[in-house]
Amino acid sequence: MKSNNTSNYLLHFDEQVASDLEFDVIRAMLAEKCNQPSAEARAHVLSPRKDRKAIVRLLEETEELRRMITEGVPFPSIDFEELKKEIQILEVKDSVLTEAGFWRIARASRLVNSILDVMSNCGIENPRLKSLMKDVKATKEIVEPIDKVFNAKGQIKDEASKQLGLIRLDLLSFKRSINKKFSKTLKGLLEKGWLADTREGFVNERRVLALESTYKRRVKGNILGSSNTGTITFIEPSSVVALNHELEILRDDERKEVRKILRGLTRTIRQHLDLVEAYNKLLVELDFIWARTSLAIELECNLPALPKSAKLKLVKAYHPLLVIANRDLGLKTHPQSFELSIAGRLLVISGPNAGGKSITLKTVGLLQVMLQSGLLVPVNSASEMGFFDSILTDIGDNQSIENQLSTYSYRLSRMKYFLKVADEKSLLLLDEFGTGSDPELGGALAEVFFEELYDKGVFGVITTHYANIKSRAADLKQAINASMLFDRESLAPLFKLQVGQPGSSFTFEVASNNGISTKLISRAKKKMDSRKVELDALISELQKEKSQVAKLASRQLRAEVDAEKAAIKAEKSAKKNIEKTEALNKAIETHNLDVTRGIKMGKFIDAYDPSHSTKKLAKDFIKYVAQERERIETKKSRPPKKPAEAILIISKHSSSKDSVKKRPNCRVKDIKKGSTVRLRTGKERGEVLQIKGKKATVLFGEFKTVVNLEKLSFIM
Repeated sequence: MKSNNTSNYLLHFDEQVASDLEFDVIRAMLAEKCNQPSAEARAHVLSPRKDRKAIVRLLEETEELRRMITEGVPFPSIDFEELKKEIQILEVKDSVLTEAGFWRIARASRLVNSILDVMSNCGIENPRLKSLMKDVKATKEIVEPIDKVFNAKGQIKDEASKQLGLIRLDLLSFKRSINKKFSKTLKGLLEKGWLADTREGFVNERRVLALESTYKRRVKGNILGSSNTGTITFIEPSSVVALNHELEILRDDERKEVRKILRGLTRTIRQHLDLVEAYNKLLVELDFIWARTSLAIELECNLPALPKSAKLKLVKAYHPLLVIANRDLGLKTHPQSFELSIAGRLLVISGPNAGGKSITLKTVGLLQVMLQSGLLVPVNSASEMGFFDSILTDIGDNQSIENQLSTYSYRLSRMKYFLKVADEKSLLLLDEFGTGSDPELGGALAEVFFEELYDKGVFGVITTHYANIKSRAADLKQAINASMLFDRESLAPLFKLQVGQPGSSFTFEVASNNGISTKLISRAKKKMDSRKVELDALISELQKEKSQVAKLASRQLRAEVDAEKAAIKAEKSAKKNIEKTEALNKAIETHNLDVTRGIKMGKFIDAYDPSHSTKKLAKDFIKYVAQERERIETKKSRPPKKPAEAILIISKHSSSKDSVKKRPNCRVKDIKKGSTVRLRTGKERGEVLQIKGKKATVLFGEFKTVVNLEKLSFIM
């Protein structure tokens, strides 16, 4: 195995490890999401790093863009063409860019302007992405001069220069004259019946008559060619020869004028060479970030916590390739949750075959390689993933045909290397540890290897059937046994990892379930050490009891959740009743005040007599109004009364803040193909293109993604 000489990259990582963990498949998926060759090349050679600063930068760049997209920010699609050739031309004095080159530069400038605008106005913190843009600025100094020369289709405008406009007017006039004279000649020959079925064609960009060769000497003009069989002769009629000659001169004048225009425009763009180079550098980098983000969204990845210490705490971790395979088959994928830390850094997984031991081990390895390569991983965001300097794997039935090594010899050569390079910063992944040789002898040697690796302080996951390895793991302080759960009655795998005890191989149970007679199984048991049979039976019984306890715990948890929901509902109902009561009391108070005022005003009206003096009445009225005003102002200055409070019934498993959290009405059942939806956490609207199971393919602007239906809200 060759070490990576680049100090920033993971030690002892090679293509065998990439293949063992199927990281090569992840690379290929990433490369497909890249738009341009530079990013695609980076994807194909992507390797895990050990430089924490570099890894964190890559992860945070991806996470910032992922968050922007999932929250509905209309981030422009990184659709551009690299500007390497254009930059090379601009670096050469008096060189001239091609028409396509100008178009690519203008397209890049517009794209960068759009990106800068979105970054400034999205309202989301994105320091990593902004740091990439320190060398670019929003400007029209490149786009405007190009737009003066080119139209929306990338063609040079007639107005690009006064001379070009005049030349093209002459060209148009000559073309009309040529077509008029040509059509007249064509009509005459058609009446004579001298033309072939095709009638006309083009030779060297000149319009020609398709004449039957029998009549070629009867028509004046230039013979420019004939058909393969010689039955048709192509003639430029004499009536347009002189005009075509003048037309060719005008075309040459046009080419010269276009060259002159492009040379002047190139000089203008050359003044912004540094900015063009910055455009290319930024867009190439964003292309790779966009690819990483698209992969993260497709695989439903998150950014876990990144502790500085060597640690691995996986919460609801998925093997991304298994998720894709099961999704296509309509099968459910079971996540795994466990922890590797100083207190328990070597996890020994045992249990029967086809229970998920290997896939659990591969999940750990693949997610760690992805993370240290700057890719987000499909885990719950509560996960914690530290960094390792090396990842060492021995997975699968590898043989070295070149060196004529058996599987066991190959594994011994790998183990020799592991014992040499492994340390406390290594993540070790050994599948079917110790197999390939005599069980007794191989098991003894495997136990010694296990002890040596343990003493080196390595972190790792090991799968095994050897009882002595399980027993040794139970004895060692920083090693942990674990098993893959099986249903004891049906012997069906549950694909769930149970940490804390070794697993039974279910050898005899599986044999019985597959039709092996009880008599043969009994004979086999007699040939074994009775203590080993008893131990395996005990482990099997413990797993059964633990499974039953887990079911009871699950039922209790569901009951607690139901009780909590009822408490929240009651709390909301009480709060609603209080609000209704307060509103009613306020309405009654207002009504009573209006009635009192009305009675008082009625008394003033009754006392009014126009035949007598109204001074006293007016004085009493003004006094009443002043008193009412003073009462209103006094009431305003008083502190508001505390509203009556509802009795809060809060579960011991949730905070009061969580208890009153309002759930959005997402109307998932109304979502169908063609529906307009949005992410619950975002504002951007999208169209549902397809629904498959519980997932929907949604088009947000130019970005297409697959999301769970429960994460969407129906709009219309």
